[in-house]
Amino acid sequence: MPDGFDQIPASLLPGSVPDCKDGSTRGRFAVVIPVYNHALNVETVARQALKLGIPVVVVDDGSTDQTTDIVRRIPGLYFLRHAVNAGKGAALLTGFEAAAAFADWAITIDADGQHRPEEAAQLVAAALEGPRAIIVGQRQGMLGRHVPWTSRFGRGFSNFWVRAAGGGRRADSQSGFRIYPLPEVFALGVKARRFQFEVEVLAKAGWQGLPVKEVPVSVDYHPGAPRISHFRPFVDFCRNSGTFSRLIFQRILVPRAVRRRWQKMPDGD
Repeated sequence: MPDGFDQIPASLLPGSVPDCKDGSTRGRFAVVIPVYNHALNVETVARQALKLGIPVVVVDDGSTDQTTDIVRRIPGLYFLRHAVNAGKGAALLTGFEAAAAFADWAITIDADGQHRPEEAAQLVAAALEGPRAIIVGQRQGMLGRHVPWTSRFGRGFSNFWVRAAGGGRRADSQSGFRIYPLPEVFALGVKARRFQFEVEVLAKAGWQGLPVKEVPVSVDYHPGAPRISHFRPFVDFCRNSGTFSRLIFQRILVPRAVRRRWQKMPDGD
């Protein structure tokens, strides 16, 4: 876990975590919420997540607004904070590392209010069926006029390149509402540390044969309502292009055995 974080003691975590139907311990879930300057919506999202009755880990990725003060006032959270902004992928990994102490699945929920935490039950049901897999909440109604154009364009752009990079055909490769099987995701060796983490993990899951399931979920984009987004079209286009170029290069030119060794190497980004 990176230096420069604060935490609320784990003794404040809420009660029991559901187990698999067969009684094994590989059905333990925790919520991970990455946050960066989401003072507007983070309290509502976090309190709704706590109602799920499982541990909730909030990772503040170096916010400069009132996010930290707001989250600290919410009882029952496991709270971590990066001293400086490191990126959404870095925040997710910090949350995964913390969650791995008491769970082997991480439910990720964005802090901007677009997801409905209560719909995590639908993703959990899919996770507990069949082989372990990454579960992606496929947002419905993303083509409506009320949805920001950046979200509509970004999803189509990302879907195409995830497939080209070996991640298979996906309907919503940018959804942040997901469930990750933690041991398997750690083993993928994802290098990206910003928004690109969420697309690289799908591509590398495809390389390794880790299944990806998409489950329909709602999305809340209210016209005229304030919403915090950190998407920067030009900067993120360049970062996405760099990530996909690297993945496609590796897929085409690097033998699978070598790629697997690379995935096990520590990240230097």
